[in-house]
Order: sequence, then C-alpha cells, then structure tokens
Amino acid sequence: MHELALELNAVLDKSPAGPFLSSLGRRLFFPRGIIAQAMEAKKTGLNATLGMAFNKGKPLILSPLLKNLPGLKPEEAVIYAPTAGIEAFRQVWKTALINKNPSLKGTYFSLPIVVPGITAGISYIADLFLDSDDEILAANPSWDNYSLIFEERRGAVLKTIPLFTEQGGLNTRAFEKAIKEQAAKGLVRIILNFPHNPSGYTPLVTEANTLLGVIKEAADKGASVLVICDDAYFGLFYEEEIIKESLFARLVNLHEKVLAVKIDGPTKEDYVWGFRTAFITFGSKSLDENTAAALEKKCMGAIRSSVSCANTPAQYLTLKSWEDPETWPEKEAFYSLLYSRYRAVKQFLAENPVPSSLQALPFNSGYFMSFRCSVQQSCTVQPCCTSGNKPSGAEKIRQAMLAKGIGTIAWGDEYLRVTFAAIEEKDIPRLYRAIYEAAEN
Repeated sequence: MHELALELNAVLDKSPAGPFLSSLGRRLFFPRGIIAQAMEAKKTGLNATLGMAFNKGKPLILSPLLKNLPGLKPEEAVIYAPTAGIEAFRQVWKTALINKNPSLKGTYFSLPIVVPGITAGISYIADLFLDSDDEILAANPSWDNYSLIFEERRGAVLKTIPLFTEQGGLNTRAFEKAIKEQAAKGLVRIILNFPHNPSGYTPLVTEANTLLGVIKEAADKGASVLVICDDAYFGLFYEEEIIKESLFARLVNLHEKVLAVKIDGPTKEDYVWGFRTAFITFGSKSLDENTAAALEKKCMGAIRSSVSCANTPAQYLTLKSWEDPETWPEKEAFYSLLYSRYRAVKQFLAENPVPSSLQALPFNSGYFMSFRCSVQQSCTVQPCCTSGNKPSGAEKIRQAMLAKGIGTIAWGDEYLRVTFAAIEEKDIPRLYRAIYEAAEN
C-alpha cells in the first residue's frame, strides 16, 4: 500500500471513520503528482506543469465559447478547477450550511468538497466506506440508484426499511429494529434521504427526534455509526410541523462514534440540474482538523482517480449567481411556484377519493409524491402477502398514461412516482384524473 495512504489511514484509524474504511477507501490517497505540484507552482512566473495552453497569461479559449459564457473570464470558463473545488465556492457553501441549519453555529465540521453531482458524491462515499458484502440500510421505497451504487458497484448488501407505518407516519419502530440489528454487529451504515425520493416526505420534528435518539442509543452501546444524509432536495419544505434542518446538523454533535456525511448542492436548491455540481461534508463530535484533512485527501483521491475535478464554469456561474442580489427573490418566487403546485395536488386528493387500487403515500416536501399500486384479490398462488393487497399495476398505469401523452415513473410494479414540481398548476387536475382513470381501468 502506498505510504501516503498509510499516513492517512493512521490518522483515520483514531477517528470514527476508521472502522468504516473499505479496502478501496484504505488504498485511496491524494498523490503528490501533477496536481499537487501544479498547486505549488501556481505563483511562479513560468508555470510548465498542467497540460493546458496559455497566451499572455490567460488560457486559450474559443471566441464562441467566451461569447456564450457572459460574465466569465477565460480562467473561470476553461481552466481546471482544484480537485476539491474552487476555494471560494466551498467557503460560501459552508457559510450557507450554517445559515440554513442554525444547529451548526459554533460547531466544527469539514469544509465542503466539490464533486460532480450528488450521485458522484454518494458513489465516492460508497468507495470509501463499503466493501463487498457490507450491509447498508435505506428506506423502502428509495431512489433506485442506491441499489446500483451500493450493490452493483461495491458489491454491498442494501437492506431496506419500510418507510411508513400503516397509519402513514415515518416507521420509526422499523428503523429502530433495523439499526439495533446492525448495531449488534458493531457497525451501522445507513443512508437517509429527506425530502425523500420518491415519496416527497420529510419527518416531523417528533419523528426526527426519535430517529436521532435511536442512532445515539446505538452509539452509546458501543456501535460505530455512519449516517449518509442525501439532501438533494433540501429546503423545499411545505408544512410547518416537519423538521426544517438537515439531520446532519443534529448528527454532528450527537456522539463521538457517529460519523455524519452530508451530500447536497445547488442542483435542486438553485435549479441548476445539468451543472453536475455538489458537495460532500463530514461532521462528528470527535472530528478535528487532522481527521477532516485526511478525509478530504481520501475524497480527493477518489475524485482524481475518476473525473479529476468538477466542472469549473458551473462552479463560477453558481458562485456569481449567489453574489447577485436578484437571485434570492427569484428563488423565493420559484419556491412559491412549487408550493402552489404542491397545494393543488393536496387539494385534488382531498376532493377526489383515491381509487381502491391506489394508495397515496404521505408527502410534504420536495418534487414528488407517489402512489402505491395494489388490487384487492384472493390469491390462489402461494406465497401471497398476508394483507390480501398484492402489489400490481404501476407499469400498466404508466403505459396507459403514456398512451395519453402523459409521463410518470413506475418504481418497480408497486409504486408510481409523480413529479408535480414539473407540472403547471392548471394541468394538475387533468394529470391526476388520468391517473385515477388508468388505475380504475
């Protein structure tokens, strides 16, 4: 193993991250090669390090590119960004995290690391902390890419937890049972995604407190706990009683044996889906500058060995948008637009009884809501589900909707996801009537 990797491992083995490092995670390091040497040579008069072409101190850029990137200097448009991201971009995001999550005030957590999208961030964390046959907990239903990342790429085992009770709230008892089972083995790995994809649910304050209590209890009894917070849709909260902070903000000071990882970014928060720009942030009650620096270098090794660095113009464009006073009232206007669509869906569901073959899952935030698709039937083929409600029909409904020129997502054959955020308010009744009609037929 490389000596730089060994140095980082020696630091991390004394931290809550140590027990979770995968074989790949232990091998990763940030090389003192081209990138590191170029950083050292950045202030020299003749910098013959990076593989780029310059003229009069500026990187070469095609005029059409410059013309179509108004406001960006050549060095903001086409130059390589640092592996961990543009420093100012990272600093501004850290400040924003504190402003959006008051519990973080006065708390030490790492400087966010820029990655090429939230998917990449989750994948890098899987590289660091998951080996073949390691188990990680996630809600059921959950984003389908979790399976691809954790199981197919890393060979880990994705163990799912029923997200909701029969009454419709967060199934905290199921989470408690699953976490205790993992804690008995010494290591707990769990990914939490709120606002949730595909259901559009964020826990109530009371539910969040219960979940945090379960995690703390597991750590109190000696288990090391890794909590990955997939906060892709953070900030799009539509009801007062739900928790408005990321769980990361509460996990950072929860326990010395709890390592929290926040993966978020402007993708959804700033409506820049194609920018493929996100952040990884680490926090723990036992995190210090030495440990944070080691984790940063591990992540830089993952980035350098895959895409090298994140998109430079996307970082600068986003940074400039944050500096523009027009951004904030416009973001408020966009939020109001999504909120009105959310209320329109709620109103339709309240005024139009859901067909017996559909069950609307609870939703209160984000972009989506989902239906569980089932039919009442007497099963003659064993085994059958005990309730008599056998999952069926999501794909058939999706196909029927396509025939009407309407697109929805079938989540397997059990769930139908609807992105209300993408639908004009005036079209929401027509959309949901079509879903009802397809389900009834």
